[in-house]
Amino acid sequence: MHIIVNAIAHDISTETLDAALAELGFTNPAIATALNGQFVPASARDATELNTGDRLEVLAPMQGG
Repeated sequence: MHIIVNAIAHDISTETLDAALAELGFTNPAIATALNGQFVPASARDATELNTGDRLEVLAPMQGG
């Protein structure tokens, strides 16, 4: 399936947000996700289905000052 992740096109083989994050290498549990502009809490990722053309934004905390 073809989706856009942080403005970059990706082909993935999974159908849920949780599985897609793992496939794409987002293993840090402290991330925020938005699917097609809507926030998706961590507790809902395993039940959130993806469709071709979806736009996923993944934000990870940054340290520094």
